[in-house]
Amino acid sequence: MSPSTKGTRITQLHGAGGELMGEMLDRLILPRLAPNGNDAARIGLRALDDGAAIALPEGTPGELVLTTDSHVVKPIFFPGGDIGRLAAAGTINDLAVMGARPIALTLAAIVEEGFPFADLERIVDSFAAALAEADVHAVCGDTKVMPVGDVDGIALNTTGLGIAPRAISDAALRPGDRVLLTGTIGDHGMALLAAREEFKLKTRLESDVAPIWALLAPLLEGDLRPALHAMKDPTRGGLAAALNEMARKSGTCVEMVESAIPIRDEVRGLSELLGISPLEVANEGKAIIVVAADAAEAALQILRAHPLGADAAIVGTITEEHPKRVILETEIGGRRFLDMPLGDPVPRIC
Repeated sequence: MSPSTKGTRITQLHGAGGELMGEMLDRLILPRLAPNGNDAARIGLRALDDGAAIALPEGTPGELVLTTDSHVVKPIFFPGGDIGRLAAAGTINDLAVMGARPIALTLAAIVEEGFPFADLERIVDSFAAALAEADVHAVCGDTKVMPVGDVDGIALNTTGLGIAPRAISDAALRPGDRVLLTGTIGDHGMALLAAREEFKLKTRLESDVAPIWALLAPLLEGDLRPALHAMKDPTRGGLAAALNEMARKSGTCVEMVESAIPIRDEVRGLSELLGISPLEVANEGKAIIVVAADAAEAALQILRAHPLGADAAIVGTITEEHPKRVILETEIGGRRFLDMPLGDPVPRIC
């Protein structure tokens, strides 16, 4: 029997962005923090979006977008990045996919006693460099030091603040819309898995971790913004979890074409070796964009003009065939449901 919140203990899967995490939120968290659904936000806690959208004072145009995240990645330093870059990029990206220009981040660090100063310096430098890429500033923070064994090296918490003319939900999918991916999937999760000591694998894989505001800004700040109906970054639980969340919230069907989904050969090979689907592992520099059909090609060309969007592709269509489900047209011509994973199969990847 699979684990669930009906037991007495939390498992790693309850924090892995899949079915069990959703069950825990519905049963234990939301009834206590938002019992009546009366969030003080247009997009609030019960929407389970990438952040909240809060109206600015009367007479002030736009919305305040607020998001928060915690980061416990293992290993702390990995091919293509580290926990510092991950914390900055992940928070910036949560704002960006809600259509908000990132403005400021906080940083709180929980550090294990004995942690090397040199490693902390490297992490903070990496965090700062990622902020600079998106022209975002760190505005406040906190540090706690825990006894040896009470925390595994270091954990980071961030809160991000952005401004949007009107925040974009991840639930506004419409039949006929096209689904775009900004690049290859599975890079982050598989790169971290390959880097772990227990596997000792030698690959050329690197995480895709990157702040994607500069990639999305031409869409969000240009004429195509009204055609952008929904966006989401496929982190924990990967593409499969993100698409299922969007389908369930919108009551639509997401039909994906497997052969159109960009996947690196190295990711595909390692996934087959380990028996892990690349559709279920985290990405940290990609976005799912659902756009009106007549704007899809124009949006694709804008994305491909940026280095982070060189592998962008149109990968699916929104229909009404099977409401709240995701269908995958396989490479051999069959069709199957792409179900919500229990959780990301690679723990501690973000």
